[in-house]
Amino acid sequence: MELLEKATTKANQWLNSPAVDQETKKEIETLLQQPDKNELIDRFYRDLEFGTGGLRGTMGVGPNCMNRYTVGVAAQGLSNYLLKSFPNEKISVAVAHDSRNNSNKFARIVADVFTANGIEVHLFPDLRPTPLLSFAIRHLGCKSGVVITASHNPKEYNGFKAYWVDGAQLVPPHDKNVITEVNAITGFDQIKFTGNNNLLHTIGADVEDAYYAEVFKLIPAREAIDRQKNISMVYSSLHGAGITMVPECLKRLGFTNLSIVKEQEQPDGNFPTVQSPNPEEKSAMAMALDYGKRNKAELIMATDPDTDRVGIAIQKPDGEYLLLNGNQALAIMMGFIMKNLKSGPLPHYVAKTIVTTELIDAMAKHYGVACMNTLTGFKYIAELIRANEGKMNFVAAGEESYGYMVGPFVRDKDAVSSCAFFAALAAAAKDEGKTMYEWMIKAYTDFGFYKEGLVNLVRKGAEGERQIKEMMERFRQNPPETIAGSEVTRILDYKTGIEQDLDQETNKPLSFPASDVLQFYTKDGSKISVRPSGTEPKIKFYISVKENLKQSSEFAVVSKKLDEKISAIEKDILA
Repeated sequence: MELLEKATTKANQWLNSPAVDQETKKEIETLLQQPDKNELIDRFYRDLEFGTGGLRGTMGVGPNCMNRYTVGVAAQGLSNYLLKSFPNEKISVAVAHDSRNNSNKFARIVADVFTANGIEVHLFPDLRPTPLLSFAIRHLGCKSGVVITASHNPKEYNGFKAYWVDGAQLVPPHDKNVITEVNAITGFDQIKFTGNNNLLHTIGADVEDAYYAEVFKLIPAREAIDRQKNISMVYSSLHGAGITMVPECLKRLGFTNLSIVKEQEQPDGNFPTVQSPNPEEKSAMAMALDYGKRNKAELIMATDPDTDRVGIAIQKPDGEYLLLNGNQALAIMMGFIMKNLKSGPLPHYVAKTIVTTELIDAMAKHYGVACMNTLTGFKYIAELIRANEGKMNFVAAGEESYGYMVGPFVRDKDAVSSCAFFAALAAAAKDEGKTMYEWMIKAYTDFGFYKEGLVNLVRKGAEGERQIKEMMERFRQNPPETIAGSEVTRILDYKTGIEQDLDQETNKPLSFPASDVLQFYTKDGSKISVRPSGTEPKIKFYISVKENLKQSSEFAVVSKKLDEKISAIEKDILA
């Protein structure tokens, strides 16, 4: 009843606001009159908040949805914060958008609000990948940036990703300070919607040229690419922004045999050929796989709508294809990059998130490269880069959810440059008479066979949010003593900032910002991480198991054993 009262009050505030248009008011009246109040509650019971991916929600009427008013409030709040943060300075921002429905409209609303507040705007003329927005902020000397996207979410969603002067997504205190400014806006009449076109500038192709130049500086094994430039590859943009840059990047790098999935080439916010435009899902990769089989491709790649994630498939010895998970793809990429590193004046380091495979830690140790772990979200990796500038040389970073970044010129996940690196390593492997599949198996024999599983429990709306909080609290207050028959030996609680060693009966502090994440380590070497998603109505369970792989011929047997262990853990934690 409390949520209904809150939602009804908020709905009436919108209904009585002279700044709200009549079409929106009619929809609100319909919601208020419906006997089932769940939709009313879901749309009006709260305001959207910045999470690991910024502002994100389903499109529709209400403060918990993406629409003209919530986008306008976010842009006005960010404008107010920029004006306070940089007094008496010229302020400019960059604005981009992807292929989602209303993305172009929302991007123009954001640009108008900025210019109405006296802030100069550099606006991309058409859809472009998110990593290019991150790059443009630093390249153009902007103080901030915004990209309108909901990344890999279903078609009903859109979002507002805010970036700071370093080209990274907002981190504390900036994210909370922007929210404070947003919450200080008490009426839509306080939003300056009427833009000043004199402060609006169109971003030219020179920014993309500068981006490509930075990518090519970092690509190793260029001679191998020249020799293997005709390697067969397939690419799908899944109706997103990747089509504007990925094929061009590969072409400029020298590759000549790229097949594009034509049915998914046209940008379309309805994503008509896929249930969800998420390359993590096998169904989203189906068309690309079909193309790959027809073309006998050695590498298949597909990017999400804003092109910050990429899924890949590689050819197995029997000619079939293996869809790599994010951990496997990252391991192959990191191995390729680290073994080609040249020493310099500063020590090298790579970065990953706490839920990403510990195979990377083992590889980094072998190559004499530091491996740093952060909370989930590339904004924390970008923060790490900023903190170590001038002290250490950042090499590359990645996370299990198909996000990778090489070099510091972009400060967010970057599927454009990742596609270039995957293509380069496929060419390098072939030049050695090997395949990417063989490189993956060798990593397992050299450093340990790590295998991961992921369980997503979707819980939508206000009731779903309550259930997720209850599940987290239950794990926190009553942690399991054993998981799949193996004793829990360590518990890391990132919310309280305490690591418990149950064998030694000791506690020590964690050197991470507070975050609602729990990790359980077991005696047999398994690791189970639990966290609510920061961008979707999900609670996530990350399962990591490990065995030794003495020789490649034992791969199938050990892989099956690890799968059985993952299934047993999944069954236990969800019981």
